[in-house]
Amino acid sequence: MSGIHKRTVVGQVVVNKRGLAGDEQADLTVHGGLAKAVYAYPAEHYAFWQAQRKQLGGSPDLPYGSLGENLTLSGVLENAMFVGDELHFPNCVLRVTQPREPCFKLNAFLGDRQAAKKMVQMGFCGFYLAVDEVGTIAAGQTFTVKPSIRQVSISDFFRVATRRDR
Repeated sequence: MSGIHKRTVVGQVVVNKRGLAGDEQADLTVHGGLAKAVYAYPAEHYAFWQAQRKQLGGSPDLPYGSLGENLTLSGVLENAMFVGDELHFPNCVLRVTQPREPCFKLNAFLGDRQAAKKMVQMGFCGFYLAVDEVGTIAAGQTFTVKPSIRQVSISDFFRVATRRDR
């Protein structure tokens, strides 16, 4: 069982404390919960994954949501996002909590036995968000980042969590 298969949703989606309406997580021991209600992934990383698939002889077609994220966002790379930063959308507020650590399901879904390892090597992890203000969200909405005290970046957290610095 896996909740990695995501699809684009048109229109407003309800955002509650546990995540987006209609979304599911299969393994609640590592996904979901209040601190991992929403998973965001930078759109900028998709070119890398598309090239990887093409190199392996697969289709480079990889629609947003293919990395298991609920939100595909532009302009919020891991090295510029910090634990505690807030993303203010028109009708809800989400707070950065931690990076995502890849699992074997990513390998299977992308058809690449090394996908999780590549995610660690590249630092292309994305990040989990808690819902501070419930409401709605829609594809294409703009948002602003309200910086936190900026102590731990997602990149640094991920590097330590995956021991890439040793």
